[in-house]
Amino acid sequence: MKLEEAIKQKEFKDPYNKAVVNLLFTHGHIVAKQSALFKPFGLSPEQYNVLRILRGQNGNPITVSSIQDRMLNKMSNASRLVEKLKQKGLVIREECPTDRRQVDISITDKGLEVLGALENAIYSLNRELVQLDEQEINVLNELLDKLRG
Repeated sequence: MKLEEAIKQKEFKDPYNKAVVNLLFTHGHIVAKQSALFKPFGLSPEQYNVLRILRGQNGNPITVSSIQDRMLNKMSNASRLVEKLKQKGLVIREECPTDRRQVDISITDKGLEVLGALENAIYSLNRELVQLDEQEINVLNELLDKLRG
């Protein structure tokens, strides 16, 4: 569906304005679909992002500030997200042995199980959301990287 139809707007001031609105609208569409997928697992897209960051550590703990630096949504509150994941038994918080002011975060086996259970559904959702062939998706990725400079 064309953007103009989706938001009931006949035209845009210029193609740059349309591109920004299109990116924001598409972001909202993707987040809504992801949220629906994660809801049965009691997760938000941001909590899922934290779990993926922790899984990428391959068992090595990481600080909350390092999680924040790696998050897709820089406006998210990593401390609050970690606390919610801890309450669900998906992560553990431990005092750092070398610096007691620092807290190390690790994913639990239960957290890894949740990610494993979501893996096929995420794979399918990504292909449903991005209905492009391999060449088109590579061009899109290059353009998005270029857009961010």
